[in-house]
Amino acid sequence: MNGWTVTSMTGAAVILLPILYLLLSLFLPPNDNWSTVKQFLLTDYVLGSARLVVMTTFFAVCIGVAFAWLVVGYTFPLRNVFKWALALPLAMPPYIAAYTYSMMTGYTGIIQATLRNRFGIVLPPGIIEVMSERGAVFVLTLFLFPYVFMITRAFLERQSASYIENARLLGHRPLSVFIRVVLPLARPAIMAGGMLVVFEVLSDYGVANYFGVQTISTAIFQTWFGMYDMASAMRLAAWLMIGVISLFILEHWLRRNRRYSDTTSQTHPLKPKALKGAAAWVACMSCGLLLLLAFLAPFIQLIAWSVQYGAKIWRSDFAELALNTLQGAGIATALILLVALLSSRAVRMIDSPFMQALARLISAGYSVPGAIIAIGVLAVFTVLDGWLSPLYGSLGLGEGSLVLSLSLAMLLTGYVIRYMATGYSALESGYEKIPRAYSEASRTLGRSSLVTFIRVELPLLKGSLLSGFVLTFVEIIKELPLTLLLRPFNYDTLSTRAYQYATDERVFEAALPSLLLVLIGLVTVLFILNPERRSI
Repeated sequence: MNGWTVTSMTGAAVILLPILYLLLSLFLPPNDNWSTVKQFLLTDYVLGSARLVVMTTFFAVCIGVAFAWLVVGYTFPLRNVFKWALALPLAMPPYIAAYTYSMMTGYTGIIQATLRNRFGIVLPPGIIEVMSERGAVFVLTLFLFPYVFMITRAFLERQSASYIENARLLGHRPLSVFIRVVLPLARPAIMAGGMLVVFEVLSDYGVANYFGVQTISTAIFQTWFGMYDMASAMRLAAWLMIGVISLFILEHWLRRNRRYSDTTSQTHPLKPKALKGAAAWVACMSCGLLLLLAFLAPFIQLIAWSVQYGAKIWRSDFAELALNTLQGAGIATALILLVALLSSRAVRMIDSPFMQALARLISAGYSVPGAIIAIGVLAVFTVLDGWLSPLYGSLGLGEGSLVLSLSLAMLLTGYVIRYMATGYSALESGYEKIPRAYSEASRTLGRSSLVTFIRVELPLLKGSLLSGFVLTFVEIIKELPLTLLLRPFNYDTLSTRAYQYATDERVFEAALPSLLLVLIGLVTVLFILNPERRSI
Protein backbone atom coordinates (compact mmCIF):
# COMPACT_ATOMS: atom_id res chain seq x y z
CA MET A 1 0.00 0.00 0.00
CA ASN A 2 1.26 3.45 -0.97
CA GLY A 3 -0.09 6.75 -2.19
CA TRP A 4 -0.36 5.51 -5.79
CA THR A 5 -2.38 2.43 -4.76
CA VAL A 6 -4.65 4.40 -2.42
CA THR A 7 -5.41 6.88 -5.20
CA SER A 8 -6.34 4.07 -7.58
CA MET A 9 -8.56 2.38 -5.00
CA THR A 10 -10.27 5.69 -4.21
CA GLY A 11 -10.95 6.29 -7.90
CA ALA A 12 -12.39 2.80 -8.31
CA ALA A 13 -14.58 3.28 -5.22
CA VAL A 14 -15.98 6.59 -6.51
CA ILE A 15 -16.83 4.99 -9.85
CA LEU A 16 -18.34 1.80 -8.45
CA LEU A 17 -20.25 3.26 -5.48
CA PRO A 18 -23.19 4.74 -7.47
CA ILE A 19 -23.44 1.59 -9.58
CA LEU A 20 -23.44 -0.72 -6.55
CA TYR A 21 -25.95 1.54 -4.81
CA LEU A 22 -28.32 1.13 -7.73
CA LEU A 23 -27.98 -2.65 -7.74
CA LEU A 24 -28.64 -2.77 -4.00
CA SER A 25 -31.82 -0.75 -4.53
CA LEU A 26 -33.38 -3.84 -6.14
CA PHE A 27 -33.48 -5.47 -2.70
CA LEU A 28 -35.58 -2.63 -1.24
CA PRO A 29 -39.39 -3.01 -1.28
CA PRO A 30 -40.91 -1.21 -4.30
CA ASN A 31 -43.44 1.60 -3.89
CA ASP A 32 -46.96 1.79 -5.30
CA ASN A 33 -45.88 3.54 -8.52
CA TRP A 34 -43.58 0.67 -9.41
CA SER A 35 -46.47 -1.78 -9.72
CA THR A 36 -48.12 0.60 -12.22
CA VAL A 37 -44.90 1.02 -14.21
CA LYS A 38 -44.30 -2.73 -14.18
CA GLN A 39 -47.83 -3.67 -15.22
CA PHE A 40 -48.56 -1.08 -17.92
CA LEU A 41 -45.29 0.42 -19.14
CA LEU A 42 -42.25 -1.81 -18.53
CA THR A 43 -42.97 -4.28 -21.33
CA ASP A 44 -43.26 -1.48 -23.91
CA TYR A 45 -40.06 0.14 -22.66
CA VAL A 46 -38.07 -3.11 -22.80
CA LEU A 47 -39.39 -4.07 -26.24
CA GLY A 48 -38.72 -0.55 -27.55
CA SER A 49 -35.12 -0.64 -26.33
CA ALA A 50 -34.64 -4.16 -27.72
CA ARG A 51 -35.98 -3.25 -31.17
CA LEU A 52 -33.87 -0.10 -31.34
CA VAL A 53 -30.71 -1.93 -30.26
CA VAL A 54 -31.16 -4.91 -32.57
CA MET A 55 -32.07 -2.95 -35.71
CA THR A 56 -29.50 -0.19 -35.23
CA THR A 57 -26.70 -2.62 -34.43
CA PHE A 58 -27.56 -4.85 -37.39
CA PHE A 59 -27.55 -2.03 -39.93
CA ALA A 60 -24.53 -0.28 -38.38
CA VAL A 61 -22.51 -3.50 -38.50
CA CYS A 62 -23.55 -4.24 -42.09
CA ILE A 63 -22.63 -0.74 -43.30
CA GLY A 64 -19.46 -0.46 -41.20
CA VAL A 65 -18.02 -3.84 -42.21
CA ALA A 66 -18.94 -3.50 -45.90
CA PHE A 67 -17.34 -0.07 -46.30
CA ALA A 68 -14.33 -1.00 -44.17
CA TRP A 69 -13.62 -3.90 -46.53
CA LEU A 70 -14.27 -1.68 -49.56
CA VAL A 71 -11.63 0.92 -48.59
CA VAL A 72 -9.13 -1.70 -47.41
CA GLY A 73 -9.48 -4.35 -50.10
CA TYR A 74 -9.89 -2.18 -53.21
CA THR A 75 -8.62 1.02 -54.81
CA PHE A 76 -10.93 3.50 -56.54
CA PRO A 77 -11.14 7.27 -57.00
CA LEU A 78 -10.92 9.25 -53.71
CA ARG A 79 -10.40 6.05 -51.74
CA ASN A 80 -7.74 7.63 -49.47
CA VAL A 81 -10.11 10.48 -48.67
CA PHE A 82 -12.99 8.19 -47.76
CA LYS A 83 -10.72 6.12 -45.49
CA TRP A 84 -10.77 8.93 -42.93
CA ALA A 85 -13.78 10.98 -44.07
CA LEU A 86 -16.25 8.16 -43.28
CA ALA A 87 -15.33 8.62 -39.61
CA LEU A 88 -16.57 12.25 -39.59
CA PRO A 89 -20.17 11.34 -38.56
CA LEU A 90 -18.79 10.72 -35.06
CA ALA A 91 -18.36 14.50 -34.77
CA MET A 92 -22.13 15.05 -34.84
CA PRO A 93 -24.14 14.03 -31.76
CA PRO A 94 -27.08 11.86 -32.88
CA TYR A 95 -29.67 14.05 -31.13
CA ILE A 96 -28.55 17.04 -33.24
CA ALA A 97 -28.80 14.95 -36.39
CA ALA A 98 -32.27 13.80 -35.29
CA TYR A 99 -33.93 17.21 -35.24
CA THR A 100 -31.93 18.40 -38.27
CA TYR A 101 -33.19 15.48 -40.35
CA SER A 102 -36.73 15.89 -39.00
CA MET A 103 -36.81 19.44 -40.37
CA MET A 104 -35.08 18.54 -43.63
CA THR A 105 -37.46 15.67 -44.43
CA GLY A 106 -40.68 17.29 -43.16
CA TYR A 107 -43.40 18.67 -45.43
CA THR A 108 -41.93 22.19 -45.27
CA GLY A 109 -38.33 20.96 -45.24
CA ILE A 110 -35.81 21.61 -47.96
CA ILE A 111 -36.20 18.19 -49.61
CA GLN A 112 -39.97 18.11 -50.10
CA ALA A 113 -40.20 21.87 -50.73
CA THR A 114 -37.58 21.63 -53.49
CA LEU A 115 -39.35 18.67 -55.11
CA ARG A 116 -42.72 20.47 -55.03
CA ASN A 117 -41.60 23.94 -56.09
CA ARG A 118 -38.97 23.07 -58.68
CA PHE A 119 -40.05 19.74 -60.10
CA GLY A 120 -43.75 19.52 -59.26
CA ILE A 121 -43.29 16.27 -57.37
CA VAL A 122 -45.51 15.76 -54.32
CA LEU A 123 -44.45 12.86 -52.12
CA PRO A 124 -47.09 10.82 -50.27
CA PRO A 125 -47.18 11.50 -46.51
CA GLY A 126 -44.76 9.42 -44.44
CA ILE A 127 -42.46 8.42 -47.31
CA ILE A 128 -39.27 10.20 -46.16
CA GLU A 129 -40.29 11.69 -42.79
CA VAL A 130 -38.18 10.40 -39.92
CA MET A 131 -40.43 11.17 -36.93
CA SER A 132 -40.86 7.51 -35.99
CA GLU A 133 -39.01 4.46 -34.71
CA ARG A 134 -37.86 3.87 -38.28
CA GLY A 135 -36.37 7.35 -38.29
CA ALA A 136 -34.60 6.73 -34.97
CA VAL A 137 -32.98 3.61 -36.43
CA PHE A 138 -32.00 5.59 -39.56
CA VAL A 139 -30.36 8.40 -37.59
CA LEU A 140 -28.62 6.21 -35.04
CA THR A 141 -27.30 3.89 -37.75
CA LEU A 142 -25.86 6.72 -39.85
CA PHE A 143 -24.09 8.36 -36.92
CA LEU A 144 -22.89 5.25 -35.08
CA PHE A 145 -21.65 3.01 -37.92
CA PRO A 146 -18.19 4.69 -37.83
CA TYR A 147 -17.46 2.77 -34.61
CA VAL A 148 -17.67 -0.48 -36.56
CA PHE A 149 -16.05 1.04 -39.65
CA MET A 150 -12.95 2.38 -37.87
CA ILE A 151 -12.27 -0.67 -35.71
CA THR A 152 -12.83 -3.16 -38.54
CA ARG A 153 -10.78 -1.14 -41.03
CA ALA A 154 -7.85 -0.86 -38.62
CA PHE A 155 -8.03 -4.59 -37.89
CA LEU A 156 -8.04 -5.58 -41.55
CA GLU A 157 -5.14 -3.24 -42.33
CA ARG A 158 -2.99 -4.74 -39.55
CA GLN A 159 -3.98 -8.35 -40.13
CA SER A 160 -1.75 -10.56 -42.24
CA ALA A 161 -2.85 -10.46 -45.86
CA SER A 162 -1.82 -14.05 -46.54
CA TYR A 163 -5.31 -15.47 -45.85
CA ILE A 164 -7.04 -13.13 -48.28
CA GLU A 165 -4.35 -13.46 -50.94
CA ASN A 166 -4.43 -17.25 -50.70
CA ALA A 167 -8.19 -17.22 -51.12
CA ARG A 168 -7.83 -15.09 -54.25
CA LEU A 169 -5.11 -17.40 -55.64
CA LEU A 170 -7.42 -20.36 -55.07
CA GLY A 171 -9.95 -18.75 -57.38
CA HIS A 172 -12.51 -17.46 -54.89
CA ARG A 173 -14.63 -14.63 -56.21
CA PRO A 174 -14.81 -11.30 -54.27
CA LEU A 175 -18.10 -12.16 -52.55
CA SER A 176 -16.78 -15.55 -51.48
CA VAL A 177 -13.58 -13.95 -50.11
CA PHE A 178 -15.63 -11.47 -48.11
CA ILE A 179 -18.04 -14.03 -46.63
CA ARG A 180 -15.67 -16.97 -46.07
CA VAL A 181 -12.43 -15.17 -45.15
CA VAL A 182 -12.90 -11.49 -44.25
CA LEU A 183 -15.92 -11.88 -41.96
CA PRO A 184 -14.47 -14.73 -39.83
CA LEU A 185 -11.09 -13.00 -39.76
CA ALA A 186 -12.55 -9.68 -38.56
CA ARG A 187 -14.95 -11.16 -36.03
CA PRO A 188 -13.18 -9.68 -32.94
CA ALA A 189 -13.23 -6.19 -34.46
CA ILE A 190 -16.84 -6.56 -35.59
CA MET A 191 -17.89 -7.67 -32.11
CA ALA A 192 -16.00 -4.78 -30.50
CA GLY A 193 -17.55 -2.20 -32.80
CA GLY A 194 -20.99 -3.75 -32.48
CA MET A 195 -20.83 -3.67 -28.68
CA LEU A 196 -19.93 0.03 -28.79
CA VAL A 197 -23.00 0.65 -30.92
CA VAL A 198 -25.16 -1.34 -28.48
CA PHE A 199 -23.95 0.71 -25.51
CA GLU A 200 -24.42 3.99 -27.36
CA VAL A 201 -28.00 3.06 -28.30
CA LEU A 202 -28.78 2.02 -24.73
CA SER A 203 -27.32 5.32 -23.52
CA ASP A 204 -29.29 7.41 -26.01
CA TYR A 205 -32.03 9.63 -24.73
CA GLY A 206 -32.13 12.56 -27.17
CA VAL A 207 -32.99 10.65 -30.36
CA ALA A 208 -35.48 8.27 -28.74
CA ASN A 209 -37.32 11.01 -26.86
CA TYR A 210 -37.42 13.39 -29.82
CA PHE A 211 -38.85 10.70 -32.11
CA GLY A 212 -41.25 9.40 -29.47
CA VAL A 213 -39.65 5.95 -29.13
CA GLN A 214 -40.22 4.26 -25.79
CA THR A 215 -36.96 2.98 -24.31
CA ILE A 216 -35.62 2.33 -20.82
CA SER A 217 -33.65 5.60 -20.95
CA THR A 218 -36.75 7.65 -21.78
CA ALA A 219 -38.65 5.74 -19.09
CA ILE A 220 -36.10 6.81 -16.49
CA PHE A 221 -36.61 10.46 -17.42
CA GLN A 222 -40.40 10.12 -17.51
CA THR A 223 -40.53 8.36 -14.15
CA TRP A 224 -38.26 10.91 -12.53
CA PHE A 225 -39.57 14.16 -14.02
CA GLY A 226 -43.10 13.08 -14.92
CA MET A 227 -44.03 11.06 -11.84
CA TYR A 228 -41.46 12.63 -9.49
CA ASP A 229 -40.63 9.11 -8.37
CA MET A 230 -36.90 8.68 -7.83
CA ALA A 231 -37.26 5.21 -6.30
CA SER A 232 -38.91 3.77 -9.41
CA ALA A 233 -36.38 5.56 -11.62
CA MET A 234 -33.59 3.92 -9.60
CA ARG A 235 -35.22 0.52 -10.04
CA LEU A 236 -35.49 1.03 -13.82
CA ALA A 237 -31.84 2.10 -13.95
CA ALA A 238 -30.81 -0.96 -11.93
CA TRP A 239 -32.59 -3.32 -14.34
CA LEU A 240 -30.97 -1.57 -17.28
CA MET A 241 -27.61 -1.99 -15.53
CA ILE A 242 -28.27 -5.71 -15.18
CA GLY A 243 -29.00 -5.82 -18.91
CA VAL A 244 -25.67 -4.14 -19.67
CA ILE A 245 -23.79 -6.58 -17.44
CA SER A 246 -25.58 -9.47 -19.14
CA LEU A 247 -24.44 -8.19 -22.54
CA PHE A 248 -20.85 -8.14 -21.27
CA ILE A 249 -21.12 -11.71 -20.05
CA LEU A 250 -22.76 -12.85 -23.30
CA GLU A 251 -20.06 -11.19 -25.43
CA HIS A 252 -17.27 -12.87 -23.43
CA TRP A 253 -19.08 -16.21 -23.53
CA LEU A 254 -19.36 -16.03 -27.32
CA ARG A 255 -15.59 -15.47 -27.52
CA ARG A 256 -14.69 -18.28 -25.11
CA ASN A 257 -11.78 -20.53 -26.11
CA ARG A 258 -11.26 -18.60 -29.34
CA ARG A 259 -7.93 -17.13 -30.38
CA TYR A 260 -7.34 -14.78 -33.28
CA SER A 261 -3.65 -14.45 -34.12
CA ASP A 262 -1.25 -14.90 -36.98
CA THR A 263 0.52 -18.20 -37.41
CA THR A 264 3.68 -16.41 -38.56
CA SER A 265 5.48 -13.21 -37.61
CA GLN A 266 6.14 -12.39 -41.27
CA THR A 267 3.10 -10.22 -41.87
CA HIS A 268 2.59 -7.63 -44.56
CA PRO A 269 -0.23 -5.24 -45.35
CA LEU A 270 -2.89 -6.26 -47.80
CA LYS A 271 -2.38 -5.02 -51.33
CA PRO A 272 -5.76 -3.63 -52.43
CA LYS A 273 -7.18 -4.80 -55.71
CA ALA A 274 -7.79 -2.07 -58.28
CA LEU A 275 -11.36 -1.50 -59.40
CA LYS A 276 -11.79 -0.29 -62.97
CA GLY A 277 -14.49 1.26 -65.05
CA ALA A 278 -18.03 1.28 -63.73
CA ALA A 279 -17.13 -0.70 -60.61
CA ALA A 280 -14.65 1.98 -59.51
CA TRP A 281 -17.17 4.78 -59.93
CA VAL A 282 -19.93 2.81 -58.21
CA ALA A 283 -17.63 2.33 -55.21
CA CYS A 284 -16.74 6.02 -55.19
CA MET A 285 -20.36 7.13 -55.48
CA SER A 286 -21.46 4.71 -52.73
CA CYS A 287 -18.90 6.14 -50.31
CA GLY A 288 -19.84 9.68 -51.37
CA LEU A 289 -23.57 9.03 -50.82
CA LEU A 290 -22.92 7.57 -47.38
CA LEU A 291 -20.76 10.57 -46.41
CA LEU A 292 -23.43 12.94 -47.72
CA LEU A 293 -26.20 11.33 -45.66
CA ALA A 294 -24.14 10.73 -42.53
CA PHE A 295 -22.40 14.10 -42.27
CA LEU A 296 -22.40 16.61 -45.12
CA ALA A 297 -26.16 17.11 -45.52
CA PRO A 298 -27.00 17.87 -41.85
CA PHE A 299 -23.76 19.81 -41.39
CA ILE A 300 -24.45 22.08 -44.36
CA GLN A 301 -28.06 22.54 -43.19
CA LEU A 302 -26.86 23.66 -39.74
CA ILE A 303 -24.50 26.16 -41.37
CA ALA A 304 -27.32 27.51 -43.55
CA TRP A 305 -29.69 27.94 -40.60
CA SER A 306 -26.98 29.60 -38.50
CA VAL A 307 -26.13 32.07 -41.26
CA GLN A 308 -29.76 32.79 -42.13
CA TYR A 309 -31.10 33.16 -38.59
CA GLY A 310 -27.91 33.89 -36.63
CA ALA A 311 -28.73 37.56 -35.91
CA LYS A 312 -32.24 36.67 -34.74
CA ILE A 313 -31.30 33.74 -32.51
CA TRP A 314 -28.28 35.28 -30.81
CA ARG A 315 -29.12 35.85 -27.14
CA SER A 316 -27.39 37.71 -24.36
CA ASP A 317 -26.86 34.52 -22.31
CA PHE A 318 -25.04 32.73 -25.15
CA ALA A 319 -21.65 33.65 -23.66
CA GLU A 320 -22.79 32.21 -20.33
CA LEU A 321 -23.79 28.97 -22.05
CA ALA A 322 -20.37 28.66 -23.67
CA LEU A 323 -18.66 29.47 -20.35
CA ASN A 324 -20.69 26.85 -18.47
CA THR A 325 -19.87 24.29 -21.14
CA LEU A 326 -16.14 24.98 -21.15
CA GLN A 327 -15.90 25.37 -17.39
CA GLY A 328 -17.67 22.13 -16.52
CA ALA A 329 -15.85 20.11 -19.17
CA GLY A 330 -12.49 21.67 -18.24
CA ILE A 331 -12.74 20.94 -14.52
CA ALA A 332 -14.03 17.39 -15.08
CA THR A 333 -11.30 16.66 -17.64
CA ALA A 334 -8.59 17.92 -15.25
CA LEU A 335 -9.92 15.66 -12.47
CA ILE A 336 -10.12 12.69 -14.82
CA LEU A 337 -6.57 13.12 -16.07
CA LEU A 338 -5.23 13.57 -12.53
CA VAL A 339 -6.81 10.35 -11.26
CA ALA A 340 -5.96 8.52 -14.51
CA LEU A 341 -2.34 9.65 -14.34
CA LEU A 342 -1.88 8.50 -10.74
CA SER A 343 -3.73 5.23 -11.37
CA SER A 344 -1.82 4.34 -14.53
CA ARG A 345 1.42 5.08 -12.67
CA ALA A 346 0.33 2.75 -9.85
CA VAL A 347 -0.40 -0.04 -12.33
CA ARG A 348 3.02 0.60 -13.89
CA MET A 349 4.77 0.33 -10.52
CA ILE A 350 2.83 -2.63 -9.15
CA ASP A 351 2.21 -5.11 -11.96
CA SER A 352 -0.14 -7.49 -10.17
CA PRO A 353 -3.53 -9.07 -10.92
CA PHE A 354 -5.07 -6.87 -8.23
CA MET A 355 -3.86 -3.65 -9.85
CA GLN A 356 -4.89 -4.87 -13.30
CA ALA A 357 -8.39 -5.59 -11.99
CA LEU A 358 -8.43 -2.16 -10.35
CA ALA A 359 -7.55 -0.56 -13.67
CA ARG A 360 -10.45 -2.33 -15.37
CA LEU A 361 -12.83 -1.16 -12.64
CA ILE A 362 -11.70 2.43 -13.11
CA SER A 363 -12.58 2.16 -16.80
CA ALA A 364 -15.95 0.51 -16.20
CA GLY A 365 -18.01 3.69 -16.27
CA TYR A 366 -17.75 4.23 -20.01
CA SER A 367 -19.83 1.16 -20.77
CA VAL A 368 -22.61 2.27 -18.42
CA PRO A 369 -25.40 4.44 -19.92
CA GLY A 370 -25.35 8.03 -18.73
CA ALA A 371 -28.86 7.81 -17.28
CA ILE A 372 -27.80 4.95 -14.99
CA ILE A 373 -24.77 6.87 -13.74
CA ALA A 374 -26.89 9.98 -13.20
CA ILE A 375 -29.47 8.11 -11.09
CA GLY A 376 -26.74 6.43 -9.03
CA VAL A 377 -24.83 9.66 -8.43
CA LEU A 378 -27.98 11.53 -7.40
CA ALA A 379 -28.97 8.75 -5.00
CA VAL A 380 -25.53 8.75 -3.35
CA PHE A 381 -25.42 12.54 -3.07
CA THR A 382 -28.92 12.59 -1.56
CA VAL A 383 -27.75 10.14 1.12
CA LEU A 384 -24.65 12.28 1.75
CA ASP A 385 -26.85 15.34 2.19
CA GLY A 386 -28.88 13.42 4.77
CA TRP A 387 -25.76 12.48 6.71
CA LEU A 388 -24.43 16.04 6.61
CA SER A 389 -27.74 17.65 7.55
CA PRO A 390 -26.66 18.44 11.16
CA LEU A 391 -23.53 20.13 9.82
CA TYR A 392 -25.61 22.24 7.44
CA GLY A 393 -27.75 23.33 10.39
CA SER A 394 -24.72 24.38 12.44
CA LEU A 395 -23.40 26.39 9.47
CA GLY A 396 -26.70 28.25 9.09
CA LEU A 397 -27.61 26.58 5.79
CA GLY A 398 -30.73 25.01 7.20
CA GLU A 399 -31.02 21.45 8.45
CA GLY A 400 -32.32 19.16 5.73
CA SER A 401 -30.94 21.34 2.91
CA LEU A 402 -29.81 19.74 -0.33
CA VAL A 403 -26.40 21.35 -0.66
CA LEU A 404 -24.41 18.70 -2.53
CA SER A 405 -27.40 17.50 -4.55
CA LEU A 406 -27.91 20.96 -6.05
CA SER A 407 -24.26 21.73 -6.72
CA LEU A 408 -21.96 21.53 -9.70
CA ALA A 409 -19.97 18.89 -7.81
CA MET A 410 -22.65 16.30 -8.51
CA LEU A 411 -22.49 16.92 -12.26
CA LEU A 412 -18.68 16.83 -12.22
CA THR A 413 -18.77 13.51 -10.35
CA GLY A 414 -21.03 12.06 -13.03
CA TYR A 415 -18.65 13.25 -15.75
CA VAL A 416 -15.65 11.72 -13.96
CA ILE A 417 -17.36 8.35 -13.59
CA ARG A 418 -18.65 8.28 -17.18
CA TYR A 419 -15.44 9.31 -18.95
CA MET A 420 -12.61 8.09 -16.73
CA ALA A 421 -11.95 5.33 -19.27
CA THR A 422 -11.13 7.86 -22.01
CA GLY A 423 -8.38 9.54 -20.02
CA TYR A 424 -7.06 6.33 -18.52
CA SER A 425 -6.78 4.54 -21.87
CA ALA A 426 -4.71 7.41 -23.32
CA LEU A 427 -2.28 7.41 -20.38
CA GLU A 428 -2.11 3.62 -20.25
CA SER A 429 -1.08 3.50 -23.91
CA GLY A 430 1.44 6.29 -23.22
CA TYR A 431 3.08 4.30 -20.43
CA GLU A 432 3.30 1.25 -22.68
CA LYS A 433 5.53 3.26 -25.03
CA ILE A 434 7.97 4.30 -22.27
CA PRO A 435 10.69 1.68 -21.62
CA ARG A 436 10.92 0.68 -17.97
CA ALA A 437 14.69 1.10 -18.23
CA TYR A 438 14.27 4.89 -18.05
CA SER A 439 12.57 4.75 -14.66
CA GLU A 440 14.89 2.05 -13.40
CA ALA A 441 17.96 4.10 -14.37
CA SER A 442 16.60 7.10 -12.48
CA ARG A 443 15.96 5.02 -9.35
CA THR A 444 19.42 3.48 -9.64
CA LEU A 445 20.90 7.00 -9.60
CA GLY A 446 19.20 7.63 -6.25
CA ARG A 447 16.09 9.52 -7.38
CA SER A 448 12.92 8.91 -5.44
CA SER A 449 9.77 7.53 -7.02
CA LEU A 450 8.11 10.96 -7.02
CA VAL A 451 11.14 12.70 -8.57
CA THR A 452 11.37 9.97 -11.22
CA PHE A 453 7.71 10.47 -12.03
CA ILE A 454 8.01 14.26 -12.33
CA ARG A 455 11.36 14.54 -14.13
CA VAL A 456 11.45 11.40 -16.27
CA GLU A 457 7.99 9.97 -16.92
CA LEU A 458 5.82 13.09 -16.99
CA PRO A 459 7.72 14.82 -19.84
CA LEU A 460 7.44 11.61 -21.90
CA LEU A 461 3.68 11.52 -21.31
CA LYS A 462 2.94 14.97 -22.75
CA GLY A 463 1.54 13.55 -26.00
CA SER A 464 -0.70 11.08 -24.16
CA LEU A 465 -1.90 13.80 -21.79
CA LEU A 466 -2.82 15.98 -24.76
CA SER A 467 -4.67 13.12 -26.47
CA GLY A 468 -6.52 12.23 -23.29
CA PHE A 469 -7.44 15.86 -22.67
CA VAL A 470 -8.83 16.48 -26.16
CA LEU A 471 -10.81 13.23 -26.35
CA THR A 472 -12.25 13.53 -22.84
CA PHE A 473 -13.00 17.26 -23.07
CA VAL A 474 -15.01 16.95 -26.27
CA GLU A 475 -16.92 13.86 -25.14
CA ILE A 476 -18.03 15.72 -22.01
CA ILE A 477 -19.11 18.77 -23.99
CA LYS A 478 -21.41 16.62 -26.16
CA GLU A 479 -22.90 14.64 -23.24
CA LEU A 480 -26.68 15.08 -22.98
CA PRO A 481 -28.54 12.61 -20.68
CA LEU A 482 -26.16 12.92 -17.76
CA THR A 483 -26.07 16.72 -18.02
CA LEU A 484 -29.86 16.99 -18.19
CA LEU A 485 -30.27 14.91 -15.05
CA LEU A 486 -27.46 16.24 -12.84
CA ARG A 487 -27.04 19.91 -13.76
CA PRO A 488 -27.75 22.48 -11.05
CA PHE A 489 -30.84 24.64 -11.26
CA ASN A 490 -30.66 27.21 -14.09
CA TYR A 491 -27.35 25.72 -15.28
CA ASP A 492 -27.42 25.18 -19.05
CA THR A 493 -24.76 24.10 -21.52
CA LEU A 494 -24.65 24.19 -25.30
CA SER A 495 -25.95 20.61 -25.49
CA THR A 496 -28.86 21.09 -23.08
CA ARG A 497 -29.90 24.42 -24.64
CA ALA A 498 -29.78 23.01 -28.18
CA TYR A 499 -31.90 20.04 -27.11
CA GLN A 500 -34.40 22.24 -25.26
CA TYR A 501 -34.85 24.42 -28.33
CA ALA A 502 -35.37 21.34 -30.51
CA THR A 503 -37.94 19.74 -28.21
CA ASP A 504 -39.81 23.08 -28.08
CA GLU A 505 -39.96 23.05 -31.92
CA ARG A 506 -37.57 26.03 -32.06
CA VAL A 507 -35.15 24.21 -34.34
CA PHE A 508 -33.77 27.34 -36.00
CA GLU A 509 -32.72 28.67 -32.58
CA ALA A 510 -30.98 25.35 -31.87
CA ALA A 511 -28.88 25.61 -35.04
CA LEU A 512 -26.12 27.87 -33.70
CA PRO A 513 -25.30 25.98 -30.46
CA SER A 514 -25.61 22.73 -32.38
CA LEU A 515 -23.16 23.93 -35.03
CA LEU A 516 -20.67 24.87 -32.30
CA LEU A 517 -20.98 21.39 -30.80
CA VAL A 518 -20.38 19.77 -34.18
CA LEU A 519 -17.33 21.96 -34.83
CA ILE A 520 -15.93 21.01 -31.43
CA GLY A 521 -16.59 17.37 -32.26
CA LEU A 522 -14.74 17.78 -35.54
CA VAL A 523 -11.65 18.80 -33.59
CA THR A 524 -11.68 15.43 -31.84
CA VAL A 525 -12.24 13.34 -34.95
CA LEU A 526 -9.60 15.17 -36.97
CA PHE A 527 -7.20 14.90 -34.03
CA ILE A 528 -7.67 11.14 -33.98
CA LEU A 529 -7.39 10.84 -37.76
CA ASN A 530 -4.40 13.20 -38.18
CA PRO A 531 -1.85 10.46 -39.07
CA GLU A 532 -4.22 9.02 -41.69
CA ARG A 533 -4.82 12.41 -43.33
CA ARG A 534 -1.09 12.94 -43.62
CA SER A 535 -0.79 9.78 -45.68
CA ILE A 536 -3.14 11.04 -48.42
